[in-house]
Amino acid sequence: MRPFFRVGSLLVLAGISLTARPVAAQVAESPYHTSLNVDLPVAVLGTAASYWGLTILNDKDGLSEAQALALRKEDVPRFDRFSAGNYSEAANKASNYPFYASFGLAPVLILADPAMRGHRGQAALLYYETMAVVGTAFTQTAGRTFRNRPLTYGADTPMRERTKRNTENSFFAGHTAAAAAASFCFAKLYNDFHPDSPARPWVWAGAAAIPAAVGYYRLEAGKHFLSDNLIGYTVGALIGVGVPQLHKVAAARGVGFHPAVFPNGATGVALTWAVK
Repeated sequence: MRPFFRVGSLLVLAGISLTARPVAAQVAESPYHTSLNVDLPVAVLGTAASYWGLTILNDKDGLSEAQALALRKEDVPRFDRFSAGNYSEAANKASNYPFYASFGLAPVLILADPAMRGHRGQAALLYYETMAVVGTAFTQTAGRTFRNRPLTYGADTPMRERTKRNTENSFFAGHTAAAAAASFCFAKLYNDFHPDSPARPWVWAGAAAIPAAVGYYRLEAGKHFLSDNLIGYTVGALIGVGVPQLHKVAAARGVGFHPAVFPNGATGVALTWAVK
């Protein structure tokens, strides 16, 4: 799960540098409101929280051989039992194609779309923030829950796979969540910068299909149960749409954050807004 943090960081720097260039054509108004004083710290803190979650994930011991042999498919909830014992290296490798492809959608749109001229740094920050939030949600959840992957229930699964340290990280599906967040963030950015485009339904359909493909292959590979993928998909999609939407609402209501000194002498950040 680490690559998308690096992609997000590089994208923010690239987007900010692009917005510094002179633009001859008139720049259209952005549908979003962002503040470096607020959004950048949120994104950085999210990245730090994600890294912290990864350290928790890596501290897990995994199953011993005796524990793996003692697992019974009958103990898996009926809804998920059909995939208990799944194991496929081919499916695991296949899941990487839509997974990594999802991370390229928003960067390509941000860097190449004329409608985002003058707002690339802002869009890049929204993407970075989105991925930081979903990374935090996944690592902090998976690091604190212990659910055995479907492959641990398979008698034909190599014991080295059944006893790896990450075999208890089934809940929830991080690959699916990250792909959904990236894909839906792309669709949301396109939707809001192109409100009249007839391509919007196709963009949303593609954004929905990519993480679904990731989830399918992760299920076949024995990495996650169906419920893990459904929750991961939902969490990722909500974050991918929600982070830009919150900034769109802020723009519509004239929301702003400003340094403030309160009556009791404390200092902090004040929230102001004006309904337009």
